[in-house]
Amino acid sequence: MNGWFYCFYMDEQILKDRDHKKLGRELDLFTFSDTVGKGLPLWTPKGSTIRRELERWVVDEEIKDGYLHVYTPDIAKLDLYKKSGHYPYYKDSMYAPIAIEEEEFMLRPMTCPHHFELYLSRPHSYKELPLRIAELAKLYRFEKSGELMGLQRTRSFCLADAHIICRKDQAQSEINRVLNLIEKMAKVLGLEAGKNYTYRLSLGNRADDKKYFKDDSAWDGAEEMLRQVLNDRKAKFVEAPDEAAFYGPKIDIQMKNVNGKEDTAFTVQYDFVMPKRFNLNYINEKGEDEQALVVHRSSIGAIERVVAYLIEHFGGAFPVWLSPVQAIILPITDKQLDYAKKVEEQLKSENIRVEIDDKSEPLGARIRDAQMQKIPYMLILGAKEEQAGTISVRARNGTDHCQVQLSKFIGDIKKEIDDKVITEKSES
Repeated sequence: MNGWFYCFYMDEQILKDRDHKKLGRELDLFTFSDTVGKGLPLWTPKGSTIRRELERWVVDEEIKDGYLHVYTPDIAKLDLYKKSGHYPYYKDSMYAPIAIEEEEFMLRPMTCPHHFELYLSRPHSYKELPLRIAELAKLYRFEKSGELMGLQRTRSFCLADAHIICRKDQAQSEINRVLNLIEKMAKVLGLEAGKNYTYRLSLGNRADDKKYFKDDSAWDGAEEMLRQVLNDRKAKFVEAPDEAAFYGPKIDIQMKNVNGKEDTAFTVQYDFVMPKRFNLNYINEKGEDEQALVVHRSSIGAIERVVAYLIEHFGGAFPVWLSPVQAIILPITDKQLDYAKKVEEQLKSENIRVEIDDKSEPLGARIRDAQMQKIPYMLILGAKEEQAGTISVRARNGTDHCQVQLSKFIGDIKKEIDDKVITEKSES
């Protein structure tokens, strides 16, 4: 076989093996059902564990960064989206209205109008701004069947969404703060700028007032501000005409899947339209009403899409803090089963996700199965370990740690979890 062709074939095979749709099925993370509907993912217990860990982490990090987390409904009156302007611009990708008691409702395709109505529930002083309203929001968009692709493009998804309502003189610093948060969270996930994601400045089109709100001077000022932010940060970026939201330009963080298709993963959007439509005002230093500005942002994007990227990035071998099963106990014979249950009980009491594999198969077969399932640690228990009150630890990459005290292993794995250590990224 030609050497170049062989290398190309091997690269292609590695990419196919890392496809999140293939790995998601093999690792039992998610599934789809035609009876439920196309593009509507069903998360298995293992996939739900990954999602839950990400969601808890996102909420904790955002609260630490000054966000106020809220809950708003998954459905609203059609009037809300007419008021925001989303309905005429995006109605083709929205689910059809639902008629109830002479009113029309919609499954929400975005969260911003809900957050604006929440802001309007009481007056606000300039002293409260910036007000950062965040939510893990379930959204619904009617993507065409041909565009659906695993978890990367779905019809139901959960967005780590937020809307920052601020004074105009606060907008630039808030956008920088958002980018700091995005880069911090991307780093925790093992993603590097330039290598795993790129920046795109998405611009509007002054001539297209059907797609974009007409206000040339506002567009000019907003685009220049975002350009300056990226330049000041010395970030490498490309400019993309005609990719903005209808209400303003945005900075998009772009990622590619294993098939080379690029999608927006995270985003920061400058909005000069919604404050007018919703009268998002605050009482200024003079006691007068003044119009605020809105920054839309997503810290890690849609949970579904980021999980798809992470499956492919890690080849299914998630860092310990995200692994659905963090350790598996392998008793060599049934005689060690009682000891295995005691070890399991101690690990579970420390909130470590653990299982026992007591199948009637040779130890080597069970080790291979654990490696195929990308489980970080195998705890092998034989007569020697039971007598000494220890465990033999084997990592999924084949490294043996010999016999160790269970207390030491618990301390080590808890530190690895708490520090969110990124390891074994090259495994497949």
